[in-house]
Amino acid sequence: MHPTLAYHVANTLGWSQLRPLQMAAGEAIQRGDDTLLLAPTAGGKTEAAAFPILTIMEDQHWSGLTVLYICPMKALLNNLHPRIERYAAWLGRDVAIWHGDISASRKQTILRNPPDILLTTPESLEAMLISTRVDQRRLMRNLRVVVVDEVHAFARDDRGWHLLAVLERLHRLAGRPLQRVGLSATVGNPRNLLSWLQGSGAGRRAQVVSPDENHSATQPDLELDHVGTVSNAAKLIAVLHYGEKRLVFCDSRQMVEELGALLREYGVTTFLSHASLSAQERHRAEEAFEQARDCVIVSTSTLELGIDIGDLDRVIQINAPWSVASFLQRLGRTGRRSNTPRNCLLLALDHGDLLSAAGLLQLWSTGYVEPAQPPPRPRHIVAQQILAVALQDGRIGDQTWPDWWNGLEAFKDAEPILDFLVSAGFLERDGGMLLVGTQAEQRFGRQHFRDLVAVFTAPPEFTVLHRNTEIGRMDPSLLTAPAVGPRLLLLAGRTWQVDWVDWKRRRCFVDPVEGLGGEARWPSSAFGGASFRLARAMRDVALGTDPPVRLTERARRGLEKVRGEYSDLVYAGGTVVVREGGDLRWWTWAGHRANATLRATLGPLSDPAQRTDALSLRLRNDLDAQAWRSAVNRLPVCLPEIDRKALNGLKFSAALPVELALDTLQSRMADVTSATEVLGESVKFLMREH
Repeated sequence: MHPTLAYHVANTLGWSQLRPLQMAAGEAIQRGDDTLLLAPTAGGKTEAAAFPILTIMEDQHWSGLTVLYICPMKALLNNLHPRIERYAAWLGRDVAIWHGDISASRKQTILRNPPDILLTTPESLEAMLISTRVDQRRLMRNLRVVVVDEVHAFARDDRGWHLLAVLERLHRLAGRPLQRVGLSATVGNPRNLLSWLQGSGAGRRAQVVSPDENHSATQPDLELDHVGTVSNAAKLIAVLHYGEKRLVFCDSRQMVEELGALLREYGVTTFLSHASLSAQERHRAEEAFEQARDCVIVSTSTLELGIDIGDLDRVIQINAPWSVASFLQRLGRTGRRSNTPRNCLLLALDHGDLLSAAGLLQLWSTGYVEPAQPPPRPRHIVAQQILAVALQDGRIGDQTWPDWWNGLEAFKDAEPILDFLVSAGFLERDGGMLLVGTQAEQRFGRQHFRDLVAVFTAPPEFTVLHRNTEIGRMDPSLLTAPAVGPRLLLLAGRTWQVDWVDWKRRRCFVDPVEGLGGEARWPSSAFGGASFRLARAMRDVALGTDPPVRLTERARRGLEKVRGEYSDLVYAGGTVVVREGGDLRWWTWAGHRANATLRATLGPLSDPAQRTDALSLRLRNDLDAQAWRSAVNRLPVCLPEIDRKALNGLKFSAALPVELALDTLQSRMADVTSATEVLGESVKFLMREH
């Protein structure tokens, strides 16, 4: 470590030593390796990356913008900025932050005098690259290192593919390969994740750094309870762990609002955080929570990532997340003080929630963590990137355009996409060059091609304001549904009465009212749900396995009832087809995506009107065991059918041929490997009494 930096680490921070992760990371990063740093939340990953990079910066006399620090959320950038700025200042280095909330004048200052380190998001990077006000080559010419925080979160959706493509363009602008440093929570496939992060440089020297810090020699303190309703959960939270700081995770914004309002009714100091609250409202809540003691903050997954909200005493989970990786992130919020174990209390609402929570805990106990799997076939991102580069440079060579992505895997079969962009008018040919066409301007050209910057689709929402202060955003259906008496909304844990609605500008003006009674509503999340491994762990619980955690008496009684309900529907040696009255159902215990794949594979043998769930499929009720076995033995595995309306959720799908867009969605809804495994399993047939 640079001597000045070492002095401040020892004397200003008062550290007597570095953590094992920080020691090992310094060695790998200073060698120039592409590096993946793995540690739980609050595991010191930021310092593990920042200290060696600052040391290299000084030792090698770097100047200009040499380091990009990329985060998935503006809130996380805002949280990290003072910390990284402090470390850099010890060496006389500058740090700046750039995202959508930063003023135009501040951005102009950054462009005139670039900092040594810039904190930003992939969307802000894209906006810089396509902006006519930014000299991209001048700004990026000294770039050497890119740090990607929460890289596992990027890798699991299309923002990851977008990020990789943008990094390849930065490589070309800088004229050199960029060292890539990823910061991640625990994942099941760290080497694959690092290789993915390397992009076209996958052959470069690389190292995963994940020293065993013996984070908790004692096992985490985990308890499962069955409480029945959100109201009961609120009563329990209100009296449990009095005087402590508690973070409560919920699986929807609506539940966050309902639970937050109930806790306040019980006199609990309560703060809320979710994506539809205004940034100011969330920041106010997180800041107040950090400074308070006896209080609760109720959140969706927004606080799962590494935003620092101070030292927590307890994590409480309503129901359970859909992955062990997410559970570990939330669990890692606790146990930051020495000699204090990580802890989590899981409160299941109904019997189905109890089974899924117990299944998750059982899967966690095996040591399994889901791999971070990038979504397959990101063709719509390829289309977006071709348009973005044509916009960035004004024109792009019709033979040389692939050079921008240096052979990145996603772009290797992109010719049909380019041909469609030209034929549909998104691009126009001019000699040997390609220019942005009129169709692209009509589809994406509003507000300087703002729609081209982000790869995710945000549903239309109304902004809710009290006087001139934004509270958050709400689904418009709440404003159009029939209402008796005043229309009441529930937002930021408070009840508001709608005063008037500006339909043209999508604004709703409200006044606060006392008491409960408001309603909260947002669209349901994208296709997801239980994986094959989680569904099979739920089957193990239904067969009698208790997860190795504390079970309250209510949880034990609830699991006994669950096992009674499912006693005929589980089979340790395979799957069960059950006839009950006129209903024929195949209990696969295979997860949502595998069951969607099986439903498509079965074709007319399944009920086309059913909704896919994680545990079972409804079959055509005239099948018998012989006809079933004869038909299934000959079936090739098929991808799920896609309703064309679903293409509205795949941004830039309009820039793809319909068949390629549909195939992209099909591949993402499928689990062919698990479906194939289920088809090969033994099947037991059963007639069940009413």
